[in-house]
Amino acid sequence: AGHDLKEMTAHRGDADRGKAFFEQTFSACAALMQAIVRHPRPVIAEVDGLATAAGAQLVASCDLAIASHEATFCTPGVNIGLFCSTPMVALSRNVSRKHAMEMLLTGETIDAATAKEFGLVNRVVPREYLNQIVTKYAQTIAAKSSLVVKTGKEAFYAQAEMGLAEAYAFTGRVMVENMLARDAEEGIGAFIGKRKPEWTEE
Repeated sequence: AGHDLKEMTAHRGDADRGKAFFEQTFSACAALMQAIVRHPRPVIAEVDGLATAAGAQLVASCDLAIASHEATFCTPGVNIGLFCSTPMVALSRNVSRKHAMEMLLTGETIDAATAKEFGLVNRVVPREYLNQIVTKYAQTIAAKSSLVVKTGKEAFYAQAEMGLAEAYAFTGRVMVENMLARDAEEGIGAFIGKRKPEWTEE
């Protein structure tokens, strides 16, 4: 769900018409979304219902998102005179500009298949298999080197904010450091030796 509009409205009676409460609320929400992006481990959204406004922002902030066929998504602020400006940050970093603007300007609800087409979710699955499939993703990723996953996630979001030449220079340095890590030596050695790697670094 998005923000509690009744709670927000109640603060209009504050001396500052709710300004301090609104600032604190949107700041806390932004901090949470950034914490997900900065978290060293991948975060997977499991969606089986309506993800609206800040809920859609939460889905867009996660590294992966798996939805049931029943899941729906919207940024409906425009319908009530409050443009979804903070959800727009995560949304516009996940889907094309045209798709983001379609959601933001119309405020209409999209189904899970459309969310996948837009790039908001990775997969759409039957409800009865949703948790099983999310767990499989989590187990698959957890079996990788935690150092390599952390390095890759950090680099992914960092390079996305850079120009092309800067991104290649940055990721080149990341690759060199990664190649020097014990887990890269172990992983490459295991691949060449046709054996399962034993990760050591956290």
